[in-house]
Amino acid sequence: MAELQDDPQNTSAIGDLDSPTSTPPQPIPPAESGDEGLDRARALLAAHPVADGHNTLAKALAQTPWHDLEVGESALDTDIPRLRAGGVGAQFWALTADTDGADPAGVTLERLDRIRSLIASCPQWLRLALTAGDLADARNCGRIASFLGPVAAHAIGDSLGTLRSYHFLGVRALALSLGTRWTEPKLTRFGLEVVREANRLGILLDLSGATEGTWRRTIDASAAPALLSHSAAASLTPHPLNASDELLAELGAHGGVCLVSFAPEQIARAGAPVSVQDVADHIERVRDLAGPGHVGLAGTYGLVTGAPRAQGLEDASCYPTLIVELLERGWTEAEVAALTWENLVRVVRDTEFTARATAPRRAPSSATIEDLDGPSAPGKPPAAER
Repeated sequence: MAELQDDPQNTSAIGDLDSPTSTPPQPIPPAESGDEGLDRARALLAAHPVADGHNTLAKALAQTPWHDLEVGESALDTDIPRLRAGGVGAQFWALTADTDGADPAGVTLERLDRIRSLIASCPQWLRLALTAGDLADARNCGRIASFLGPVAAHAIGDSLGTLRSYHFLGVRALALSLGTRWTEPKLTRFGLEVVREANRLGILLDLSGATEGTWRRTIDASAAPALLSHSAAASLTPHPLNASDELLAELGAHGGVCLVSFAPEQIARAGAPVSVQDVADHIERVRDLAGPGHVGLAGTYGLVTGAPRAQGLEDASCYPTLIVELLERGWTEAEVAALTWENLVRVVRDTEFTARATAPRRAPSSATIEDLDGPSAPGKPPAAER
């Protein structure tokens, strides 16, 4: 596994997704629309594409009996033409399973297989990404870098070996949300061991929807920055996935990034239609609290056609519309570039650096939840005192 992590081009365990005889596609130049603002936004995204933090296409594909994402898919809000038209240069493909499902690990593996199959079937447009270097490589050859994850904490059960297996299969993010006995109501000693093992492997820690006890202990314990893969500002829209002002401030202080969701339920104002302006308001609120180096984008696309969307942001081709709104609010091109690409890529790079520094000093953990959280674990009070 160390060899896989240290050599981003080592695909012996995951399959060679690029044909040696294929000609890499060149990035599509931005089309002239006659709208000066939209043309400027598209040109900016051609230079600084979107690194998007959350797309649930893996789940939606199970609901669609037949699809052609390479040519275009009317039954979904995500396909290759729309990703390219939207200026997407990197995508995290969410693999999270529902907390009330009977077999979260099986569901996660099925979704992982769907996305791996999708990447393999579109080598001219998609490329598996394991490291920050892979992001640059994919961008340079006109492909969309594809990160696998996050997976949900309950999909690893209580097993660090399962976490390592996901990493071996290419997963690079773990969501520490509800659903396990080691994240509720706060991160336990075993949960802290999960954090340390994720740091050693180079797996990003996603705090979207995590309890306060979990996000506090994770930020304190992690040597790598954390992320919120699809959150927004709870002070504007109360929602379980949204982040409090305090969390956003702590995340920024520790080098993390909040990727602002476009999901209507996370950005809605009472009684008003959800619009691109609402998304921009959340982005600016997160920027004010976490800092300009700690905000990014999470379109939360990957839904079937007809699912509720913000007006102006109906599918994965609509990122230029958001950029127009931000430019009209006075954002500079450097600030937009940080939002779309640089901030998330920095967190990926810092997490990878932490793994390289940690791996030589820390062997794979063999700890179990019984060792650390069981009734006889060190530091546990007698049963009569608990």
